[in-house]
Amino acid sequence: MSRAKLEALGLNLPLLPTTSVGSFGKPDDLVAARGRHARNEITQEELQRLEERATEFWVRQQEEIGIDVLVDGEMYRGDMVAYFAQLMGGLTLGGLVRSYGNRYYHKPIIVGEVKWPGPMTVAWWKRTQAMTRRPVKGMLTGPYTIMDWSFNDHYPTRAHAAMALAREIRKEVEALIEAGCKLIQVDEPALSVRAEELPVAIEAMHVVTDGLPAYFFTHVCYGAFEFIYPAMLELPVDNWDLEMSNSGLDLVELFREHPFTKDLSFGIVDVHTHAMEDPDLVKERVARALSVLPAPQVWLDPDCGLKTRSVDETIGKLRLVVDAARAARRSLGGGFATSEGGSAPLPNLPPTDGAGKAGARKRPTNR
Repeated sequence: MSRAKLEALGLNLPLLPTTSVGSFGKPDDLVAARGRHARNEITQEELQRLEERATEFWVRQQEEIGIDVLVDGEMYRGDMVAYFAQLMGGLTLGGLVRSYGNRYYHKPIIVGEVKWPGPMTVAWWKRTQAMTRRPVKGMLTGPYTIMDWSFNDHYPTRAHAAMALAREIRKEVEALIEAGCKLIQVDEPALSVRAEELPVAIEAMHVVTDGLPAYFFTHVCYGAFEFIYPAMLELPVDNWDLEMSNSGLDLVELFREHPFTKDLSFGIVDVHTHAMEDPDLVKERVARALSVLPAPQVWLDPDCGLKTRSVDETIGKLRLVVDAARAARRSLGGGFATSEGGSAPLPNLPPTDGAGKAGARKRPTNR
Protein backbone atom coordinates (compact mmCIF):
# COMPACT_ATOMS: atom_id res chain seq x y z
CA MET A 1 0.00 0.00 0.00
CA SER A 2 2.73 2.49 0.94
CA ARG A 3 4.76 1.75 -2.19
CA ALA A 4 1.63 2.41 -4.23
CA LYS A 5 1.24 5.69 -2.34
CA LEU A 6 4.81 6.67 -3.21
CA GLU A 7 4.17 5.92 -6.88
CA ALA A 8 0.94 7.92 -6.78
CA LEU A 9 2.96 10.86 -5.48
CA GLY A 10 5.31 10.50 -8.46
CA LEU A 11 8.18 9.01 -6.45
CA ASN A 12 9.96 6.15 -8.19
CA LEU A 13 12.28 4.78 -5.53
CA PRO A 14 14.34 1.59 -5.69
CA LEU A 15 13.68 -1.44 -3.53
CA LEU A 16 15.13 -0.89 -0.05
CA PRO A 17 15.40 2.92 -0.34
CA THR A 18 18.17 4.53 1.69
CA THR A 19 17.81 7.67 3.76
CA SER A 20 18.91 9.12 7.12
CA VAL A 21 17.13 10.39 10.20
CA GLY A 22 17.79 14.08 9.69
CA SER A 23 20.68 15.72 11.54
CA PHE A 24 24.35 15.89 10.59
CA GLY A 25 27.27 17.43 12.43
CA LYS A 26 27.84 21.15 12.00
CA PRO A 27 31.27 22.31 10.76
CA ASP A 28 33.43 24.15 13.28
CA ASP A 29 33.05 27.52 11.59
CA LEU A 30 29.26 27.24 11.74
CA VAL A 31 29.31 26.21 15.41
CA ALA A 32 31.47 29.26 16.18
CA ALA A 33 29.22 31.49 14.08
CA ARG A 34 26.09 30.35 15.92
CA GLY A 35 27.74 31.39 19.18
CA ARG A 36 28.74 34.76 17.73
CA HIS A 37 25.21 35.29 16.44
CA ALA A 38 23.79 34.58 19.89
CA ARG A 39 26.09 37.34 21.19
CA ASN A 40 24.93 39.73 18.42
CA GLU A 41 28.42 39.78 16.91
CA ILE A 42 27.27 38.80 13.40
CA THR A 43 24.02 39.32 11.51
CA GLN A 44 21.35 36.75 10.69
CA GLU A 45 22.33 37.10 7.01
CA GLU A 46 25.97 36.25 7.75
CA LEU A 47 24.91 33.22 9.79
CA GLN A 48 22.50 32.04 7.11
CA ARG A 49 25.22 32.10 4.44
CA LEU A 50 27.26 29.67 6.53
CA GLU A 51 24.20 27.50 7.18
CA GLU A 52 23.47 27.34 3.45
CA ARG A 53 27.09 26.43 2.68
CA ALA A 54 27.02 23.63 5.25
CA THR A 55 23.66 22.40 3.91
CA GLU A 56 25.03 22.23 0.37
CA PHE A 57 28.10 20.34 1.60
CA TRP A 58 25.88 17.64 3.09
CA VAL A 59 23.63 17.50 0.03
CA ARG A 60 26.68 16.86 -2.17
CA GLN A 61 27.98 14.22 0.23
CA GLN A 62 24.64 12.37 0.26
CA GLU A 63 24.48 12.48 -3.55
CA GLU A 64 28.05 11.21 -3.92
CA ILE A 65 27.44 8.38 -1.41
CA GLY A 66 24.25 7.38 -3.22
CA ILE A 67 21.51 8.08 -0.66
CA ASP A 68 18.07 7.84 -2.29
CA VAL A 69 16.05 10.25 -0.11
CA LEU A 70 18.02 13.19 1.22
CA VAL A 71 17.75 15.36 4.35
CA ASP A 72 18.88 18.94 4.85
CA GLY A 73 21.09 18.05 7.83
CA GLU A 74 19.44 20.65 10.09
CA MET A 75 22.31 23.13 9.88
CA TYR A 76 19.91 25.90 10.94
CA ARG A 77 18.76 24.17 14.15
CA GLY A 78 20.25 23.64 17.53
CA ASP A 79 17.68 21.44 19.24
CA MET A 80 14.71 19.66 17.66
CA VAL A 81 12.20 21.08 20.17
CA ALA A 82 13.72 24.42 21.11
CA TYR A 83 13.95 25.39 17.42
CA PHE A 84 10.16 25.29 17.06
CA ALA A 85 9.55 26.79 20.50
CA GLN A 86 11.62 29.83 19.55
CA LEU A 87 9.42 30.45 16.52
CA MET A 88 5.91 29.53 17.65
CA GLY A 89 3.67 31.88 19.57
CA GLY A 90 2.72 30.86 23.09
CA LEU A 91 6.09 29.30 23.91
CA THR A 92 9.22 30.71 25.46
CA LEU A 93 12.56 29.12 26.25
CA GLY A 94 13.38 28.27 29.83
CA GLY A 95 16.68 27.32 31.40
CA LEU A 96 19.08 24.59 30.36
CA VAL A 97 18.23 21.00 31.18
CA ARG A 98 20.26 17.90 30.45
CA SER A 99 19.19 15.92 27.41
CA TYR A 100 21.77 13.12 27.48
CA GLY A 101 25.50 12.77 28.05
CA ASN A 102 26.97 16.26 28.11
CA ARG A 103 24.25 17.72 25.89
CA TYR A 104 21.74 20.25 27.13
CA TYR A 105 18.81 22.15 25.67
CA HIS A 106 16.67 25.09 26.73
CA LYS A 107 13.43 23.50 27.88
CA PRO A 108 10.45 25.40 26.43
CA ILE A 109 7.59 26.70 28.53
CA ILE A 110 4.05 26.89 27.14
CA VAL A 111 2.89 30.25 28.49
CA GLY A 112 -0.08 31.03 26.23
CA GLU A 113 -2.14 29.86 23.30
CA VAL A 114 0.13 28.08 20.81
CA LYS A 115 0.24 29.84 17.44
CA TRP A 116 1.83 28.93 14.10
CA PRO A 117 3.91 31.95 13.05
CA GLY A 118 3.93 31.08 9.35
CA PRO A 119 6.34 28.70 7.62
CA MET A 120 9.15 27.59 9.91
CA THR A 121 10.94 24.98 7.76
CA VAL A 122 9.58 25.57 4.25
CA ALA A 123 12.30 27.99 3.10
CA TRP A 124 15.00 25.55 4.18
CA TRP A 125 13.27 22.65 2.47
CA LYS A 126 12.96 24.68 -0.74
CA ARG A 127 16.63 25.75 -0.60
CA THR A 128 17.73 22.16 -0.09
CA GLN A 129 15.43 20.68 -2.73
CA ALA A 130 16.74 23.24 -5.23
CA MET A 131 20.25 21.85 -4.71
CA THR A 132 19.40 18.33 -5.90
CA ARG A 133 17.15 16.31 -8.19
CA ARG A 134 16.71 13.64 -5.51
CA PRO A 135 13.74 13.92 -3.13
CA VAL A 136 14.34 15.73 0.15
CA LYS A 137 12.33 15.02 3.29
CA GLY A 138 10.57 17.77 5.19
CA MET A 139 11.62 17.59 8.84
CA LEU A 140 9.36 18.44 11.79
CA THR A 141 9.08 17.62 15.48
CA GLY A 142 5.75 16.15 16.48
CA PRO A 143 3.20 17.69 18.84
CA TYR A 144 3.42 15.01 21.52
CA THR A 145 7.21 15.37 21.85
CA ILE A 146 7.11 19.17 21.92
CA MET A 147 4.48 18.95 24.64
CA ASP A 148 6.36 16.29 26.62
CA TRP A 149 9.68 18.12 26.48
CA SER A 150 8.11 21.44 27.56
CA PHE A 151 6.68 22.80 30.77
CA ASN A 152 2.95 23.45 30.39
CA ASP A 153 1.89 26.59 32.23
CA HIS A 154 -1.19 27.33 30.09
CA TYR A 155 -3.37 24.40 29.04
CA PRO A 156 -5.50 22.48 31.56
CA THR A 157 -4.00 19.08 30.65
CA ARG A 158 -1.12 17.58 28.72
CA ALA A 159 -3.62 16.29 26.16
CA HIS A 160 -5.01 19.78 25.57
CA ALA A 161 -1.47 21.07 25.00
CA ALA A 162 -0.67 18.26 22.56
CA MET A 163 -3.84 18.88 20.53
CA ALA A 164 -3.19 22.61 20.37
CA LEU A 165 0.32 21.97 19.09
CA ALA A 166 -0.99 19.42 16.59
CA ARG A 167 -3.39 21.93 15.04
CA GLU A 168 -0.57 24.42 14.51
CA ILE A 169 1.98 21.87 13.26
CA ARG A 170 -0.57 20.70 10.69
CA LYS A 171 -0.38 24.20 9.20
CA GLU A 172 3.37 23.73 8.72
CA VAL A 173 2.74 20.36 7.05
CA GLU A 174 0.22 21.99 4.71
CA ALA A 175 2.75 24.71 3.87
CA LEU A 176 5.41 22.10 3.06
CA ILE A 177 3.00 20.22 0.79
CA GLU A 178 1.99 23.46 -0.95
CA ALA A 179 5.70 24.10 -1.61
CA GLY A 180 6.00 20.68 -3.29
CA CYS A 181 7.26 18.47 -0.46
CA LYS A 182 5.99 14.88 -0.74
CA LEU A 183 7.98 13.15 2.02
CA ILE A 184 7.50 14.53 5.52
CA GLN A 185 9.02 13.21 8.74
CA VAL A 186 7.27 14.09 12.00
CA ASP A 187 9.56 13.00 14.82
CA GLU A 188 8.08 11.65 18.04
CA PRO A 189 10.98 10.36 20.16
CA ALA A 190 8.97 10.85 23.38
CA LEU A 191 6.29 8.42 22.22
CA SER A 192 7.04 5.55 24.58
CA VAL A 193 7.82 7.55 27.73
CA ARG A 194 4.27 7.24 29.06
CA ALA A 195 2.53 4.21 27.58
CA GLU A 196 -0.80 5.36 29.02
CA GLU A 197 -0.61 8.49 26.83
CA LEU A 198 -0.19 6.63 23.55
CA PRO A 199 -3.83 7.43 22.59
CA VAL A 200 -3.03 11.13 23.01
CA ALA A 201 -0.06 10.87 20.67
CA ILE A 202 -2.12 8.94 18.11
CA GLU A 203 -4.96 11.47 18.21
CA ALA A 204 -2.50 14.34 17.84
CA MET A 205 -0.85 12.71 14.82
CA HIS A 206 -4.26 12.26 13.21
CA VAL A 207 -4.70 16.02 13.48
CA VAL A 208 -1.30 16.53 11.82
CA THR A 209 -1.59 14.05 8.93
CA ASP A 210 -5.20 13.11 8.15
CA GLY A 211 -6.29 13.71 4.58
CA LEU A 212 -3.03 15.26 3.40
CA PRO A 213 -1.28 14.12 0.17
CA ALA A 214 2.15 13.19 1.46
CA TYR A 215 4.06 10.11 2.58
CA PHE A 216 4.65 10.45 6.32
CA PHE A 217 7.50 9.13 8.46
CA THR A 218 7.89 9.26 12.20
CA HIS A 219 11.23 8.74 13.89
CA VAL A 220 11.14 7.21 17.37
CA CYS A 221 14.35 6.24 19.13
CA TYR A 222 15.58 4.45 22.24
CA GLY A 223 12.18 3.81 23.79
CA ALA A 224 10.52 0.99 25.69
CA PHE A 225 8.58 -0.21 22.66
CA GLU A 226 7.66 -3.51 24.25
CA PHE A 227 5.13 -1.54 26.32
CA ILE A 228 3.39 0.14 23.36
CA TYR A 229 3.74 -2.45 20.57
CA PRO A 230 1.68 -3.33 18.55
CA ALA A 231 -0.75 -0.57 19.57
CA MET A 232 1.75 2.05 18.37
CA LEU A 233 1.08 0.92 14.79
CA GLU A 234 -2.19 2.85 14.99
CA LEU A 235 -0.17 6.08 14.67
CA PRO A 236 -1.31 7.47 11.28
CA VAL A 237 2.00 7.51 9.41
CA ASP A 238 3.27 5.44 6.49
CA ASN A 239 6.78 4.71 7.73
CA TRP A 240 8.29 4.16 11.17
CA ASP A 241 11.96 5.06 11.45
CA LEU A 242 13.30 2.97 14.34
CA GLU A 243 16.61 2.54 16.09
CA MET A 244 17.42 -1.16 15.74
CA SER A 245 21.16 -1.81 15.84
CA ASN A 246 22.09 -0.06 19.09
CA SER A 247 19.88 -2.51 21.00
CA GLY A 248 20.90 -5.67 19.19
CA LEU A 249 17.84 -5.88 16.92
CA ASP A 250 15.70 -6.94 19.87
CA LEU A 251 12.56 -5.54 18.23
CA VAL A 252 12.79 -8.21 15.54
CA GLU A 253 11.41 -10.75 17.98
CA LEU A 254 8.43 -8.49 18.70
CA PHE A 255 7.79 -8.33 14.96
CA ARG A 256 7.76 -12.12 14.77
CA GLU A 257 5.05 -12.26 17.42
CA HIS A 258 3.02 -9.34 16.04
CA PRO A 259 3.79 -8.52 12.37
CA PHE A 260 4.85 -4.97 11.61
CA THR A 261 2.18 -3.58 9.30
CA LYS A 262 3.74 -0.27 8.17
CA ASP A 263 6.85 0.54 6.18
CA LEU A 264 9.95 0.50 8.37
CA SER A 265 13.15 2.51 8.11
CA PHE A 266 15.38 -0.07 9.78
CA GLY A 267 18.46 1.34 11.49
CA ILE A 268 21.39 -0.80 10.35
CA VAL A 269 24.32 1.24 11.71
CA ASP A 270 24.73 2.46 15.29
CA VAL A 271 25.23 6.23 15.44
CA HIS A 272 26.28 6.22 19.11
CA THR A 273 29.67 4.64 18.49
CA HIS A 274 32.70 6.04 16.71
CA ALA A 275 33.54 2.56 15.44
CA MET A 276 32.66 1.56 11.89
CA GLU A 277 30.76 -1.71 11.75
CA ASP A 278 32.09 -4.60 9.71
CA PRO A 279 30.28 -4.55 6.33
CA ASP A 280 29.26 -8.18 6.76
CA LEU A 281 27.59 -7.36 10.09
CA VAL A 282 25.58 -4.56 8.44
CA LYS A 283 24.52 -6.96 5.68
CA GLU A 284 23.43 -9.47 8.34
CA ARG A 285 21.25 -6.77 9.88
CA VAL A 286 19.57 -6.23 6.52
CA ALA A 287 18.97 -9.96 6.30
CA ARG A 288 17.39 -9.89 9.74
CA ALA A 289 15.04 -7.14 8.59
CA LEU A 290 14.06 -9.16 5.54
CA SER A 291 13.42 -12.21 7.70
CA VAL A 292 10.42 -10.50 9.31
CA LEU A 293 9.32 -7.94 6.70
CA PRO A 294 8.59 -8.10 2.97
CA ALA A 295 11.27 -6.25 1.04
CA PRO A 296 8.86 -3.57 -0.30
CA GLN A 297 8.18 -2.46 3.30
CA VAL A 298 11.85 -1.96 4.21
CA TRP A 299 13.91 1.23 4.05
CA LEU A 300 17.49 1.33 5.34
CA ASP A 301 19.20 4.08 7.32
CA PRO A 302 21.29 4.79 10.43
CA ASP A 303 19.75 4.30 13.87
CA CYS A 304 19.35 7.97 14.67
CA GLY A 305 20.62 11.43 13.76
CA LEU A 306 24.33 11.69 13.01
CA LYS A 307 24.97 15.11 14.54
CA THR A 308 27.24 13.62 17.24
CA ARG A 309 29.55 12.04 14.68
CA SER A 310 32.46 13.63 12.80
CA VAL A 311 32.26 14.30 9.06
CA ASP A 312 34.38 11.23 8.28
CA GLU A 313 32.37 9.04 10.64
CA THR A 314 29.09 10.25 9.14
CA ILE A 315 30.25 9.57 5.61
CA GLY A 316 31.52 6.14 6.65
CA LYS A 317 28.24 5.20 8.33
CA LEU A 318 26.18 6.34 5.33
CA ARG A 319 28.42 4.41 2.93
CA LEU A 320 27.84 1.26 4.96
CA VAL A 321 24.08 1.77 4.60
CA VAL A 322 24.25 2.30 0.84
CA ASP A 323 26.65 -0.58 0.24
CA ALA A 324 24.46 -2.95 2.26
CA ALA A 325 21.34 -1.82 0.36
CA ARG A 326 23.02 -2.40 -2.99
CA ALA A 327 24.21 -5.86 -1.94
CA ALA A 328 20.72 -6.78 -0.73
CA ARG A 329 19.12 -5.57 -3.97
CA ARG A 330 21.49 -7.80 -5.94
CA SER A 331 20.55 -10.75 -3.72
CA LEU A 332 16.85 -10.04 -4.03
CA GLY A 333 17.20 -9.89 -7.78
CA GLY A 334 18.76 -13.33 -7.64
CA GLY A 335 15.73 -14.88 -5.94
CA PHE A 336 16.55 -14.10 -2.31
CA ALA A 337 13.01 -12.83 -1.72
CA THR A 338 9.94 -11.86 -3.61
CA SER A 339 9.04 -8.22 -4.21
CA GLU A 340 5.33 -9.02 -4.06
CA GLY A 341 5.26 -9.35 -0.28
CA GLY A 342 6.52 -12.70 0.94
CA SER A 343 10.17 -13.27 1.75
CA ALA A 344 11.96 -16.44 0.75
CA PRO A 345 14.28 -18.11 3.29
CA LEU A 346 17.42 -16.13 4.01
CA PRO A 347 20.57 -18.12 4.79
CA ASN A 348 22.72 -18.01 7.92
CA LEU A 349 20.68 -15.50 9.89
CA PRO A 350 22.18 -14.87 13.33
CA PRO A 351 19.77 -15.20 16.25
CA THR A 352 20.74 -11.68 17.35
CA ASP A 353 23.74 -9.41 16.88
CA GLY A 354 23.76 -7.94 20.35
CA ALA A 355 21.38 -7.69 23.24
CA GLY A 356 19.02 -10.47 22.19
CA LYS A 357 15.63 -10.38 23.85
CA ALA A 358 13.50 -7.29 24.19
CA GLY A 359 14.04 -5.58 27.49
CA ALA A 360 14.88 -2.25 29.01
CA ARG A 361 15.91 0.23 26.33
CA LYS A 362 17.32 3.71 26.50
CA ARG A 363 14.89 6.53 27.09
CA PRO A 364 14.15 8.83 24.17
CA THR A 365 16.76 11.53 23.60
CA ASN A 366 17.21 14.52 21.36
CA ARG A 367 18.37 13.15 18.05
